[in-house]
Amino acid sequence: MNDVLVTATEVHALLASDDPPVLLDVRWALGDPDGYGHYRAGHLPGAVFVDLDAELAGSPRAAAGRHPLPTVEALEAAARRWGLRDGDARPVSVVAYDNSGGLAAARAWWLLRWSGVRGARLLDGGLGAWTAAGFPVEAGEAVVPARGDVTLRPGQLPVLDADDAGTLARTGVLLDARAAERYRGEVEPIDPRAGHIPGARSAPTTENLGPDGTFKTAAELRERFAELGVVGSGATGTAPVGVYCGSGVTAAHELAALAIAGIEGALYAGSWSQWSADPSRPAATEAPEVP
Repeated sequence: MNDVLVTATEVHALLASDDPPVLLDVRWALGDPDGYGHYRAGHLPGAVFVDLDAELAGSPRAAAGRHPLPTVEALEAAARRWGLRDGDARPVSVVAYDNSGGLAAARAWWLLRWSGVRGARLLDGGLGAWTAAGFPVEAGEAVVPARGDVTLRPGQLPVLDADDAGTLARTGVLLDARAAERYRGEVEPIDPRAGHIPGARSAPTTENLGPDGTFKTAAELRERFAELGVVGSGATGTAPVGVYCGSGVTAAHELAALAIAGIEGALYAGSWSQWSADPSRPAATEAPEVP
């Protein structure tokens, strides 16, 4: 167990303990609005459904992007609905999962860590890993846990605004976590313009996963990020690292991969949906050389 991930076997054991963690089912995908339907069809025993659009993001707007960070007040109200408690010192107090390798659940993990919930973890491999291990699922309507009283303290992880991201692409390392064809500007299914932030490096977050949908090892991830010019951050590395994607959701998954590799990164939450909506900001299609 590390401070980012837990395995299905570890979660199964924790659920059998006297003080099991809160489970968050964050089923969401671009173009698939029926996360709750997937939850009703089968979820981890006792898991609470989390609506990513409504609870893990503010209202979409061009000036802030499709999934701006929620207000602290709104996130705290959601976390209390999920049953999170103040003073919870369990090493694993809350586990987020989905059925897409953590691409959506990482948003919950990042927001909770950003707001001071140190016991937040991702279920490595998500629902697929759980069922592959032979563990049972429940079907039916939403679980309603006892209301929590958690007090969130935001600002525990670094964030970037658009100006920061543009500067970092020139002075440090800015990773684009979207699919490579979107980075290259060949397709753009949802945002106002195609391309990427000039100077950003293509690093599709799906490449942080193995064939079974679990994260690659820390050593494999360090090697991957080194090839992209990332060897650390802050006091232990050569340059700050930032990450963006389409709207700040899958970028959180890349930040989880960086954390597994021992590298701190900052989230540009507005991401391409915010950047591309501002006609004064340039778009590129050519990839920069990696030092």
